[in-house]
Amino acid sequence: MAGALKVGIAGLGTVGAATIQILNNASAELAARAGRPIEIVAVSARSKGKDRGVDLSGYRWHDNPVDVAKDPEVELVVEVMGGASGTAKDLIEAALALGKPVVTANKALLAAHGPALAALAEAHNTAIAFEAAAAGGIPVIKALREALVGNKVRRVSGILNGTCNYILSRMEAEGLDFAQCLKAAQDLGYAEADPTFDVEGYDTAHKLAILSSLAFGTEVDGDAVYVEGITGVTPLDLEMAEELGFRIKLLGVAERTEQGIEQRVHPTMVPRSGQLANVMGVTNAVAIEAEPVGTVTLVGPGAGGGATASAVVGDIVDVARGNLVATFGRPSGDMAKPVRAPMQRHEGGYYIRLSVLDKPGAAAIIATRMAERGISLESILQKGRDHRRTPNGAVPVILITYATTELLIRNAVAAIAEDGVLDGAPQVIRIER
Repeated sequence: MAGALKVGIAGLGTVGAATIQILNNASAELAARAGRPIEIVAVSARSKGKDRGVDLSGYRWHDNPVDVAKDPEVELVVEVMGGASGTAKDLIEAALALGKPVVTANKALLAAHGPALAALAEAHNTAIAFEAAAAGGIPVIKALREALVGNKVRRVSGILNGTCNYILSRMEAEGLDFAQCLKAAQDLGYAEADPTFDVEGYDTAHKLAILSSLAFGTEVDGDAVYVEGITGVTPLDLEMAEELGFRIKLLGVAERTEQGIEQRVHPTMVPRSGQLANVMGVTNAVAIEAEPVGTVTLVGPGAGGGATASAVVGDIVDVARGNLVATFGRPSGDMAKPVRAPMQRHEGGYYIRLSVLDKPGAAAIIATRMAERGISLESILQKGRDHRRTPNGAVPVILITYATTELLIRNAVAAIAEDGVLDGAPQVIRIER
């Protein structure tokens, strides 16, 4: 058996501590699978004295995480600190410049600096492994980068944030509003004290940008992702979705279109009979549509120390085996500049909820604004006058459109709002059939 792979770990939060536990508790099995022992030799975190539930006494401590990369005994650097820049970026750059491979769970950093880091890794004949950066314990990175290389991917879509999926699942099941379910998610540790990164869709957007690069052979383009969060989804929207045969999920979608690569994150109505609709709670799911394989759907735990650490350890074992591949599946010089498909050109069906004032001719005005833009309506639903009436006497009117474009929908809704027949902002949710 070959000599031990010497590992340095920067970041000892939930994921870092769980990674240490797995490496220690399964050391014999991992050595057998990797063909060599895996040995932790150095660690770093913000506080040396904090109790993390693991024994750190046998490892060298570095106050500065960058020193983990510079440690002459460390052969592999594991970065699980997080952050799109700053110390995490400095650490990874230092490791790559020394020819040391990196394992990371840092989706924000890869979404912001992926192409440059991939080029740096290649320049020093090493690589970055990041299975834990998207969908936690689901091996979607390996699937796109290695297992499906014989396929042309058309579309990647999925539920990529467990916090949002938990909130929407509980809102639907119990009829609670967003604030109540967010508080429950925070109490259970599913949501941070400041949940903005999750509930506004940014976490999903970072993951989607990475998956899009792997799927289409383009440079990571995090700025191209259109992002909407779930804070505006109401119990009425979920109730109407059920009545119409849908369920609302926060989806990340990346697909090839005639205009270029479309990347979008937003609440979406999906058919209740579909696989993604039936993924509940904190579970994640990713559907990959490709030729010739068809559709491959991966479902599993998308967050938490154990699930994320599982992916980190898988990457560590790959490094121990010598299985280093190009960071994004191909040499960085061969990755195309992505052509961005503007969100305004997106085509599909739409759910539109309007809070309509009880004024003569209001319905005719709404129908006229839609017709002026060639938008065909599949159905119009109006709940009775006493159903969810606002203090100003408005009632909800639901429009379901046939396929049209984002631009036409935005223009029509803006025109209706200007006509003075609405009480409050319209709700627009895209439909995926």
